[in-house]
Amino acid sequence: MALDGRLKAGHGEWEKKAVLKKKSFSLSGHRTSVALEAEFWAVLEAAAKGGSLASLVGQIDAQRGARPLASALRLHALALVRAGQ
Repeated sequence: MALDGRLKAGHGEWEKKAVLKKKSFSLSGHRTSVALEAEFWAVLEAAAKGGSLASLVGQIDAQRGARPLASALRLHALALVRAGQ
């Protein structure tokens, strides 16, 4: 019971989580939409360096293997932040 109370008390924190922002791209001739937190999109847009965000997403898509695209984009953004870019 105590555990339930702690989970319920902390539930409000999850309600304040970032809202996902959806963007659509054409990848390999197919339209797809990806929903990420705005902070991840900001890192990826900065990494595009004035180029096309769609081009960067396409490069990441081509290298992601079986990993979901949203996960691959988040991990790419994380790697960029860790590298100080």
